[in-house]
Amino acid sequence: MKTAQFSLKFLLFFFINTAISFSQGKIFETAPPDHIKTIQFIGDTEFSGTPIVKLGTPITLTFDDINGDEVDYYYKIKHHNFDWTPSILSKNEYLNGFDDIRIINYENSFNALQLYSHYILSIPNEDTRGIKVSGNYLLEIFNDDDELVFSRKFIVYENLATIRVYTKRSRNLKYIDSKQVVQFEIKSPNKILRNPERNVKTLVFQNNDINQAITNLKPQFTIANDLIYKYDQEASFWGSNEFLFFDNKEVRASTVNISHIELKDLYHNYLYTDIVRANRKYSFAPDINGYYKIRNLRAEESDIEADYVWMHFTLQCYESIGDKEIHLYGAFNNFAINNTTRLSYNKEKGTYELKYLFKQGFYNYKYIVYDPTTKTIAPSIISGDFDETENEYTVIAYYRAPGARYDQVIGKGVGSSTNITN
Repeated sequence: MKTAQFSLKFLLFFFINTAISFSQGKIFETAPPDHIKTIQFIGDTEFSGTPIVKLGTPITLTFDDINGDEVDYYYKIKHHNFDWTPSILSKNEYLNGFDDIRIINYENSFNALQLYSHYILSIPNEDTRGIKVSGNYLLEIFNDDDELVFSRKFIVYENLATIRVYTKRSRNLKYIDSKQVVQFEIKSPNKILRNPERNVKTLVFQNNDINQAITNLKPQFTIANDLIYKYDQEASFWGSNEFLFFDNKEVRASTVNISHIELKDLYHNYLYTDIVRANRKYSFAPDINGYYKIRNLRAEESDIEADYVWMHFTLQCYESIGDKEIHLYGAFNNFAINNTTRLSYNKEKGTYELKYLFKQGFYNYKYIVYDPTTKTIAPSIISGDFDETENEYTVIAYYRAPGARYDQVIGKGVGSSTNITN
C-alpha cells in the first residue's frame, strides 16, 4: 500500500506539466440539464461526437428526456468564425429555409424500466432545407419557454483542398516514448490561398476532442500553392493510453468488465476496480477512441428499447489527491467535465468512486485529473502516455479570402498513429 501511495504522489508531481487548457474558443457548448441524456450528434460516421461533415451531408441529433412528458423542443442554428465568435452573416446567407422550429419527431420508450422520450432531429428537413456555406456552427435546443436547454457544435467543410496528415514520434528524446507529433500538408491546386500566414488557420485535434485542439499553427513554408506544417513541439499531443470500456448490451448478465448486477429502481452494474496505468508498461487493447454505441441485445429498436442503467466506477487510489479532481472522460457527453462526472474519494476503501446513468450500449472511457484553479486537465496522471497508443488525428483548414466576411472551411484530413514513424 505504501508503494501505491508513493506512486500516485510521484505521478501527480511528475505529470503536472502535462496539464492542457480545458477549452478553446469564445463560444462554449451549453451542458444539458440532468433530465436530458444520451445526446447523439452524428454526421457521416456511425459514432456520435462533434460532426465534421462535407457541405450537403445530412446530420442527425437525437436525445432522451427521462422526464418522459413529451415536452416541446425547438432548434436554432448559428454560424461562427474560426475562433467561435459569432460571424456577421445573416441567417439567410448561411441557412436555406428556416430554424426556430419545433422538433416533431419523437418516440416514447418501450419495454424499459426508465421512462423517456426519444427526440430525433434530422437536417435537412422540410423547414431547414440545408446549410449554404461552410464554417463553424452551433446547434441550440430550446424549450417552449424559449430557454436554452443545451447546444452542440458542428463543422461543415468544402473539398477545396487536400490535407495529408502524418504522425511522427517526438524529436525530443525526453518525449520520444510519450508524445505523438502531427505533421500535415495543405494542397489546393484549384484555389489560390493568398497571404496564408494570415488568412489560413488550422484546427488539429485528437480523437474528436475539439476541446483540446491546437489552433495557433502557421505554415512554415510553401511549395507552389502547397502549405507545409512540420512542427515538432508546437503540434505534439500526449500519446495517452487506450480507452477503457464496458459493454452492458445485456443488462442482466455480468461481462468481462462487469463484476455484478443489482436490480433496484433501475438496474445497477458494478464494474471491476480500475487501476492507475501510468506506472505500468503499455499494453495494447482495441478501442474506438472514446466513442460509444447504443445497443440492447434483446431489442429490435435500441433507440427506444435500450434501458438506462446506473454504472458504478471504482478507481484504486489509496489516498486523496487533494484539491485536484478526478473525472470520467469520453465522448458519452462530448468530453465535458462537470459535477456529474466527478469521482468522490472513499477514504475507508482507498478508492475514487462514481455512479453515472448510462443508456445501454458499448462505451469507451478514461479518467483524467482536473485542476479547478487553473481550469486545466492532466490526462496522463492516471492513464499514462505511450507513443504506441492508437489515436486518430483530424486537421481542419480554414481560409478567409481578402474582403471575405466569414471563415471558409476548405478541407479536412485524417491520420492515425498506427502509422507513426520517426
